[in-house]
This record gives sequence, structure tokens and C-alpha cells, in this order.
Amino acid sequence: MASTIDAYRAALRNLEEWDGYLLQHSNLPGPRGNLELAQAAALEGQEAQFLRWLKFDAIQAPVNSPAEFLPFCGVLGLGRLVVEGHTEHVKTIRPFAADARWRVREAVAMALQAWGRGDMSALLREMAEWSRGNLLERRAAAAALCEPALLRRESDVRRVLEILDDITASIQAVGDRRTEDFKVLRQGLGYCWSVAVVACPQMGKSLMEKWFASEDKDIRWIMKENLRKKRLERMDESWVAEWSGRLAQQ
Repeated sequence: MASTIDAYRAALRNLEEWDGYLLQHSNLPGPRGNLELAQAAALEGQEAQFLRWLKFDAIQAPVNSPAEFLPFCGVLGLGRLVVEGHTEHVKTIRPFAADARWRVREAVAMALQAWGRGDMSALLREMAEWSRGNLLERRAAAAALCEPALLRRESDVRRVLEILDDITASIQAVGDRRTEDFKVLRQGLGYCWSVAVVACPQMGKSLMEKWFASEDKDIRWIMKENLRKKRLERMDESWVAEWSGRLAQQ
């Protein structure tokens, strides 16, 4: 992958105008955008380019169109600037956590994870704030933090679990659960818990057991979904079997 990114970086350096090249090689429409090219553009591009690409909204650059690739690259590029110390762009990125396009939302999570690899404490502080935001901001916080590469220190993982616990508790106050935003949050929490619990089993299992007793049907669904993840079974097969059986009887 690194050599592919390097080749794209070299190609971009030789171009005066990038948009056409990015659109042509975006791999969109299709199931997988060209992540290597996006990383190259993020590494080689400049702030003005990134901000211009972010002006392509969901009408101008709809889901799965080649044009969607430009704001995707723009978010990743601002993420690179945040890593380099331009943390003012965290505020620029935040609205895109609630973008209508799933690829743009994923770019936000990727950008935040890159920041966390260099400054996990800063990411945790910021995600604690996002976890009190709108539904998709909460989802972005969970997705950004629940990345195995970031969950190395127990103190960090414990804080991640606390944030997940707060996000899960907030579901109880959601009235309209038929919205797409709520479905996206619920789906994200349906795997995020398992990632964090594996990194700190004692605290994680205790928190999950608390939510197993919840009367909220969506919270129970989230917990059941996490129990289905193989990573939890590898962590503690008997615990998963026991609680899967109990929940099946409810």
C-alpha cells in the first residue's frame, strides 16, 4: 500500500490541476473508493485545496459519484493538518461527521484516528465533547475511538469505555428512532463496544452486563450485536455463551 501511495504522490506532484485526475481515478461509482489515492492527495495537498473540495455538498457530489471523492480527500487532508498541529481544523471537520454521505463520515473517523495515533489525550478530550453532540457526532466519536491501534494504554481504554457508556445512556432520551441518523448511531455502537471491551475486559464486561439488563430495546439490540462479534468470543467464549443464552431467554 505504501508504494502505491508513493506512486500517486509522485503523479500528483507532476500535475498542475488535480481534480480531473482524482475524479478519473476515484474508483467511483463502485464499492471501494481509491483509498491510496485519497491518502496521497491528503499528504501532498494544501489547505486551500482541502477547503475548496469540502464545498462540494451532497447535491453537487452525491453518494457514490466520482465527485464525492473530492470532499472525502478534503476531510483527510484537514486531518493531516490537525496531526501537524493545526488543531483549529478539528472544528472545520466536525460538521462533516453529520454529512449525508457515508464515505465523508468515514473520512472524519479516519482523520480523527490519525490524530489519535499522535495525540490520544487530545482526541479523547475532543471526543468527550462530540459524544454530547448530535446523533451522528456521537457515532463519529465512538467510531474514531474504537480502533484497536489506539487502544494500547489501559487508561485510554477506560476513558473510551466511559465515553461509550455515556453515548449508550443517551439513547434512552432519543424520541424518534426511525431516522437514518439514529440507525447509523445504533449500527456503529453495535460493533464499537466489542472493540473496546477486548482492550479492557474487566471494565468492559462489567459495563456491558449493566446494559444487558436495560429495558430499552435498542440498547439490548446493541449489546446482542456486540456479543455476536468473534473478537469477544476469542476474548472469553464462556462469558459470551452465558450471556447470549440469558438474553435469548428474555
